[in-house]
Amino acid sequence: MRSHRALALIAASALALTACGGSSDDSEGGGDDAGLGLIKSGSLTVCSDIPYPPFEFEKDGEYTGFDMDLMSEIASGLDLELAIKDVGFDGLQSGSALAAGTCDIGASAMTITEEREKNLNFSEPYYDSLQSLLVPEDSDIKSIEDLAGKTVGVQQGTTGQKYAQENIPEDAKATAYPSDAELFPALQSGGVDAVLQDLPVNLLHTQEGAFTIVEEYDTDEQYGFAVKEEGAEKLLEAVNEQLATLREDGTYDELYDKYFTEK
Repeated sequence: MRSHRALALIAASALALTACGGSSDDSEGGGDDAGLGLIKSGSLTVCSDIPYPPFEFEKDGEYTGFDMDLMSEIASGLDLELAIKDVGFDGLQSGSALAAGTCDIGASAMTITEEREKNLNFSEPYYDSLQSLLVPEDSDIKSIEDLAGKTVGVQQGTTGQKYAQENIPEDAKATAYPSDAELFPALQSGGVDAVLQDLPVNLLHTQEGAFTIVEEYDTDEQYGFAVKEEGAEKLLEAVNEQLATLREDGTYDELYDKYFTEK
């Protein structure tokens, strides 16, 4: 997964989702709800790189999406309010945002990789992802081999970018963009000939019929929620327990169908 925005965006604005009640207690570093070591008592503070639909995006002034809805359910199960901070993905995947105490947990369609596990601990996997190749409906590109002599758009710092670099023809060019907000418009305007990125994101771009997915790639990617490498063991255990409960009671399936099942 995921886009790779500049680290400077870590200081971006915080916006609470649904149950976040805007408590006047702004003390940080002292939260100790059930020994979870939260940065703010009574709140589960989540960092996410937004927008990245259908996992995280803003709608009607609130953050929503598959990741955000799961986080809302997990916070509710822990009897906590939910607070969302929009940060750059680089600060998340490197572990710096969590180590600095910016938030308690990262939820940002983040693929679990050995490199990231050097600086982060991950929850049990909550989503299996595929990569995919998106092209205009009338394109003559039918497979990754057809990218010879052409330009494919990817997201910076993502597993999609790595897959493209390792698999596109030698005379093809991979052009990286900070996020899907710049990547898809590049395809729309003809700045790139195709887009290679996570399947759920590309699926959203096929809904009006102007674009189509010509190939999917199984890269054995799984997403996980991330916590800091040391000192968040109890929080991680609690999150895994909540994920198990959501799977057992059917809530996970309801949310999955909401975002990933064709209507």
